Order: sequence, then structure tokens, then C-alpha cells
Amino acid sequence: MKYTDYYAALGVERGASADEIRKAYRRLAQKHHPDVSKEPDAEAKFKDIAAAYQTLKDPEKRKAYDALGARPQGEEFRPPPDWAREHAGAGPESGSQFAFDDVDFADLFGRFGAGSRAGRGGGRSYAEMPLNGQDFEVPVSIDIEDAYRGTTLELNLQVTEIDAQGQPRRVPHNVKARIAPGAVDGQRLRLPGKGSKGVNGGRNGDLYLDITLKPHRLYRATDHDLYLDLPLTPSEAALGATVGVPTLAGMVNLKVPAGTSSGQKLRLGGRGLPRARGGAGDLFAVVQVAVPGSLSERVRELYRELGELAESPRRHFTEGA
Repeated sequence: MKYTDYYAALGVERGASADEIRKAYRRLAQKHHPDVSKEPDAEAKFKDIAAAYQTLKDPEKRKAYDALGARPQGEEFRPPPDWAREHAGAGPESGSQFAFDDVDFADLFGRFGAGSRAGRGGGRSYAEMPLNGQDFEVPVSIDIEDAYRGTTLELNLQVTEIDAQGQPRRVPHNVKARIAPGAVDGQRLRLPGKGSKGVNGGRNGDLYLDITLKPHRLYRATDHDLYLDLPLTPSEAALGATVGVPTLAGMVNLKVPAGTSSGQKLRLGGRGLPRARGGAGDLFAVVQVAVPGSLSERVRELYRELGELAESPRRHFTEGA
């Protein structure tokens, strides 16, 4: 079999205390968890770390492991002839023969643990230490109307959790997520305890929702403010008018001042998205002066007359020349 350096796997010295081994395992298990690490071999590393900890946390298994001596990582070797009898309770004196051919190193100590505890009611197969559940981050996209009113999402996720043997496995994870009124684009919403389950009394992880607002046919959102293109006829922009404007709460009347220019923003206070601590953002109507594409002869005549009477908007091009 090939030798595996469990101390190196946890990054501790051979003389490390039980507390140092626990702390090293917890740090590395969190770092290399498959749902956290982006490394392609994260799951394999996680299993190696779990196997090392399961051996070194147990005083009897650790004693048996240390009796094999320190060897280079991956070196082929066979345990001494009487190692199984002395440490694992196997061999001629116990009435069975322990074969080392084609035995995985982690499996060797798994068998050892089962044999040495068989008469004492067994032991826990996973770490006794509490391990907090993993946090998860999920992108969600909602309508602007849902951001205005609030909504409840039903999320059907597949997440990785740790089973009783310390191995990662994929499980379904269904969550109801309430999004309060006033969610904005780019907001990160934390749902405490909605992540994966903790192990051995550890707290559950959290679920984070990364919120984006779907494109809307009328509105554009910037934080809690909304923007709406407002088409006006040339006469409405020039003479002023009162026009109906759609808001998320329904139609309202907006007074357009005379002489309004294209691109000008007309503010409707408090008509944007609600804020968590009260109040709301604003709705800005962005004026777009709309020139008709087809004109009757009578309308053409009126535009010609207007052009002759109106002052040129480009007069400043030649002033002071």
C-alpha cells in the first residue's frame, strides 16, 4: 500500500496536540469544501482532510498510525508482520487474518477503528467537533413590480452537505425566500440559517440572494429611483401641458412647464421604489420631444409658418464670431 502523510494533509507537526489537530481540520475543511473552493480537486482534498482527521483525532488510531513511522508521501510499504495483531486486534491470536493487499490507507484505519471498538459500543464515525454548515449564494431575478410590492420566491436548489461519515453529498434544498418591498438591483439579501445544515451541533449556514431586476418595458431603476421616457409633442413641450404618467401605484397627472426641452427630467417625488426605513425613491420622467413621421399638407404649412416666426436655437453658433 502507499503511505499517506496525515500530518502533512492537516499541515501540523507529528507532535501536534489534539486541539491543534481539531483547529487545523476545521480551517481546512471550510477552505476546501466543494461548495466554497473553486479548485477542480476540492472534493478530493476535502476527503483526504476528513480521512486524516478521523485517524488523528482518535488516540488509539493515532497511536497505531504513529507506530508505522514517518515515510515519504506515496511510498509503497507493508506494515510490520505483527502490526495488525498489536494494534488492530487481527492476526492469528484473534482468530482472523488481516490482509493488506489492495487495502486503501484510509480504509485500513477505518477497519482498525471498527475492530478496536467492537467490544466497547463503537464510536462516532465523524468528528465530534461542531462544524458550521456552508453558506450559499444564489442569483435571483425579479420584476420591478415585485420589487415595489415585495414577493416570495420558492427556490429548488441542489447543495452539498456533509453526511454522518464526513463525506460530501448532493441533496435537494427547497427554500421559501421572502423579499420585502424595496429590493434594488445589485442588492445582497441574507437569509440566516437557510444554507446547509451544521454537523454535530454546528449552526446552519446562511443563504445569500444576489438580486437583479429584470428589464422593464417602461422603467429603468437606479437604486430606489425610477426613470421613464416621456414623449411630448412639440406643442406640448413649447406651450406646456398636463399629461398622464404611469407609476407603479397607478396613473398620475404631471404638469409640463412651457418651454420644456428634450432630455429634461421632470421629478415625481416619492413615486420610485420604497426604502426599507420608510419613504421611497423618486420617479423621473425624461422628456422626449416626438416629431411626427408623416405630416398632412396643412400641418406642413403650419410648421413652415412656425419656422419663419421662431427664433433659431443655433443663434449662439455665430454670436461673437
